[in-house]
Amino acid sequence: MTITNQKVSNQKSHESAVGHVSGKAVYTDDQRLPAGMLSLYPVLSPHARAKITKLDCTAAYEVAGLVTILTADDISGENNTGVIIHDEVMLPTDEVSYWGQVVVWAVGETEEAARQGAAKVIVEYEPLPAILSIQEAIAADSYHLDKRVIKRGEPDTALQNSDRTLQGELEVGGQDHFYLETHTSWVVPDGENGYKVYSSTQHPSETQVIVARVLGLPNSHVVVTCLRMGGAFGGKESQANPFAAAAAVAAHKTGRPARVSLRRHQDMIVTGKRHNFLGKYQVGFTNEGLITAIKAELYAEGGWSLDLSPPVLMRAMMHIDNAYYVPHLEVQGWIAKTNRVSNTAYRGFGGPQGMIVCEEIIDRVARTLGLPPEVVRERNFYHGTGETSTTHYGQDIVHNRIALVWTEAKEKSRFSDRQAEIAQFNQTSAYKKRGIAITPVKFGISFNKTEYNQAGALVLIYTDGSIQVNHGGTEMGQGLHTKMLQVAAKSLGVKLERFRIMPTSTDKVPNTSATAASSGSDLNGQAVKAACETLRNRMATVATKMLNLDAPEDLVFEDDWIYCRTYPSARIAFDEVVKRTYSDRISLSANGFYRTPNIFWDAQLNKGRPFYYFSYGTAVSEVEVDGFTGTFKLRQVDLVQDVGESINPLLDKGQIEGGFVQGMGWLTMEELLWNDQGRLLTFAPSTYKIPTVSEVPEQFHVHLLERAAQEGVIFGSKAIGEPPFMLAMSVREAIRNAVAAFGNASQVSLAIPATPEATLWAIEAVKSDSLTAVKA
Repeated sequence: MTITNQKVSNQKSHESAVGHVSGKAVYTDDQRLPAGMLSLYPVLSPHARAKITKLDCTAAYEVAGLVTILTADDISGENNTGVIIHDEVMLPTDEVSYWGQVVVWAVGETEEAARQGAAKVIVEYEPLPAILSIQEAIAADSYHLDKRVIKRGEPDTALQNSDRTLQGELEVGGQDHFYLETHTSWVVPDGENGYKVYSSTQHPSETQVIVARVLGLPNSHVVVTCLRMGGAFGGKESQANPFAAAAAVAAHKTGRPARVSLRRHQDMIVTGKRHNFLGKYQVGFTNEGLITAIKAELYAEGGWSLDLSPPVLMRAMMHIDNAYYVPHLEVQGWIAKTNRVSNTAYRGFGGPQGMIVCEEIIDRVARTLGLPPEVVRERNFYHGTGETSTTHYGQDIVHNRIALVWTEAKEKSRFSDRQAEIAQFNQTSAYKKRGIAITPVKFGISFNKTEYNQAGALVLIYTDGSIQVNHGGTEMGQGLHTKMLQVAAKSLGVKLERFRIMPTSTDKVPNTSATAASSGSDLNGQAVKAACETLRNRMATVATKMLNLDAPEDLVFEDDWIYCRTYPSARIAFDEVVKRTYSDRISLSANGFYRTPNIFWDAQLNKGRPFYYFSYGTAVSEVEVDGFTGTFKLRQVDLVQDVGESINPLLDKGQIEGGFVQGMGWLTMEELLWNDQGRLLTFAPSTYKIPTVSEVPEQFHVHLLERAAQEGVIFGSKAIGEPPFMLAMSVREAIRNAVAAFGNASQVSLAIPATPEATLWAIEAVKSDSLTAVKA
């Protein structure tokens, strides 16, 4: 039995596109309110660390419509929402650990009643010393878990024998997820000790586990459904859990439905961010710019609890090489324990932080030698076979496409010609300078934790020929559901109009992994395909009898028909076979399951093959920097991304564009600021700047690598969610290139994020160094 190239357009628009732009798409908080729905509102800690000396809720009950106040005493199960270790108290009993921590929840007939009730709660504190930065954590030896180390070769010896060495450090800022839909959860009790949870979560199964834990119930008593999310970017992988748990505690205590829907400022205050990092490094290199050794220390700020910090740190450590072979490399990693929000997953999951440290090293080496940075990058690429194509954690790089995407990006962008044009412009422009840079990306695809690399699906065919698809991935706007419909249509050889994609729910597909690590299409696509193949095999047996044929394997499923490959006129409609299959009492529902093969990881040695494959990309960015204001204009971007054989180029290009712009925001404008009491100052759009359409260049060219089908993945496609984020490193390097044009400094230091203020300081430093050099 075969499937031909099913005529399903791979340019299909997002399955919910009309709903998104018309406002008809239903999110968690858009549903019809059930009778008696209650609303929750938090009381937040005004201290980064303090002992709770008094909690008095008496006055709150004087508010009309206030139903109850939730405290730790109302939790019937475990008062903890930690996902790796149980270190995350849901409601504190004696001490608060960060500014903005939820102390109690007010529950009201309306959100306004809950808000007024929360304002009446009296909490008194005794402030305690707090740790508010990575540097303070280092000084206090305050860490989550032990140091992690990945080592190859003998870096100490190699450093001693290198032609040249450099050392330095780089502070890497965090980033707020700033999804359109804030954290929202509804919990509806069924009256039989069961709970239906609607949550804006990337990980329904984990939310199910946490809610059940907090309520003291078996997992089977909790059903979690994710309708869709208005963005997530990692911020709803683990951080949705405490809000769903709070609504569940309220539903359990009152016996009524309850909801949590955070306001924007609450969401920004309470939730974790991208981990800010401190990177320290020593690098050895030859006079030709070949890197011989790197010793690096990476400090990730975990915050008050562990959350997902260990795998985030490990991915940073595994990606500190980016696209470059370093024969002697040692990277040590720590998770700083501070009294700030518990930082969490974010697009790239630590990879961007490790890679930007590497790109900082590359630029410093290049400027020390007086070489163009792109030349040093090229000279250090992974290449060939054997040792020069093996990572520092022991994984061989097969199907290496670094040079391929790099060369194509240089050609399509006219990189060399534009360098000359920019140099000529800079000679005649005193107050505005332009810069251009090209940077590569090599990013590993799979979950760090091997057991998460699995997925399930449930496909149901009804007697009228319509089909329902359930899978374990969640839709957050990225188009996963659209791709799954395309996979199902191609696998069954039918038209897309037959299908209905169902909201992700733990009672349809259990024990799912988070939709994260860029693996949503890879894992769930294979599971959907497996379910469809089971159904197709069953129907092929029936169709063979109906067509008076002998060999089911000779049948072709295409365009709603089933026919014999060698005798095409012998055909029958898909609907007819569905009806006969039912009449023959053969099941028209099937489960599909997939687990990623041939991956493993030794957590003791920090060695193995953690990634199923690598995704590659290259970006060329050109900027113009204003010497008076420090602002920059992104003039042109040319991207080449390896997506394999794209299932849907329209969606993939959208992901590439969005990921790149989000990465640019992290590196150039999204600045998180706290005061010396640990209070977040940038908790609203008025104080926290994200990229807008005005930052997107008119010349924005996205090229998908052609003839690039990948073996062993769903229909030859490759992951696309995270890799484009790191392409934005080219913007920072282009700004650095423009800043350098204001003077003649040997090095150009540029903060992350490179805000206008930071860029102005960099320009002044370059001018000052140039004057010093002239006087000398």
